[in-house]
Amino acid sequence: MATTASKTSKRTWPAIVLVVVTLVLLVFVIRLWDRTPRTDDAYVYADTIDVVPEVSGRIVELPVRDNQAVKQGDLLFRIDPRPYQDALARGKASLVALDRQIELTQRSVNAQQYNAESVRAAVERARAAANQASDTLHRMEPLLSHGYVAADDVDRARTAQRATQAELNAAQLQAQQAAAAVSGVDALVAQRAVVIAEIATAELNLEYATVRAPFDGRIVSLKTSTGQFASALKPVFTLIDTRHWYVVANFRETELEGVRTGTPATVYLMSDTGQRFQGAVDSISYGVAPDEGGLALPGGLPRIQRTLNWVHVSQRFPVKIRVDKPNPELFRVGTSAVAVLYPGRSNDGERH
Repeated sequence: MATTASKTSKRTWPAIVLVVVTLVLLVFVIRLWDRTPRTDDAYVYADTIDVVPEVSGRIVELPVRDNQAVKQGDLLFRIDPRPYQDALARGKASLVALDRQIELTQRSVNAQQYNAESVRAAVERARAAANQASDTLHRMEPLLSHGYVAADDVDRARTAQRATQAELNAAQLQAQQAAAAVSGVDALVAQRAVVIAEIATAELNLEYATVRAPFDGRIVSLKTSTGQFASALKPVFTLIDTRHWYVVANFRETELEGVRTGTPATVYLMSDTGQRFQGAVDSISYGVAPDEGGLALPGGLPRIQRTLNWVHVSQRFPVKIRVDKPNPELFRVGTSAVAVLYPGRSNDGERH
């Protein structure tokens, strides 16, 4: 009997040790899980823009294809530039013609000014003659009563005085007419400013006819070809900004304690689980649209679907993780991902 009990005891101890080790490992995993929250509710994200032409026209050159990688400054497409080249040529020709018109008009204005100055000089001569005739008459009239001058001489002085005054009045009228006839080039100069503005607009439109990549990226949703008419401000395709890649991971609100901008993270993609990528938290969302309640919230807030409705489930908030060295062949917008956060640890791996 003792031998049987001893054998039973020997078989029991390994099972007990295995259970204890399993419990210790379970506690360790739970504590590790709490310290490094992870989620598979994540996806790859990158900024995108709609590539739209600033001017309308037929596409005459389209050297790119769908899903192609492009560099900053690469030609994306070119709209027929001929209408805008013609507009620019017309504007420059109008400017040349207007400059010549201004030059000729300025010459006419100068002649009018010279004429006005000549008439003003004639007025001064007439005024001097009128003053001299008046002075002569005033000197002779007192001498008539004493017989020092003849009556005919006084009459001639009066006639000369009236004649010179009439000439003065006529000269003043001519001076007013000459001054009124002097025109200017102000209206033409203002018109020239309008033409210069039209030339600047034509140059800008001609520049807009050529569309180049504003940054390194990848073309998606290209569904057109050469010969298609492109309308201004209507997208031709989408350009993904491949300079920066992110993983947007939805973490439970109970897991966000200690998580902040700069918190280190590790991510991997479901398309290749063997590659790990390091990163850091770029930002944490400050708003999601709740499923319950009648509160009206802006439509732009992200909506995170809860999985259980009969118990109170922790809300999830998007955490945007910036990936440091992404693999350009693997990272695609929308790819499923797994993210692990390391709260309390700095980017250099030190724990605080």
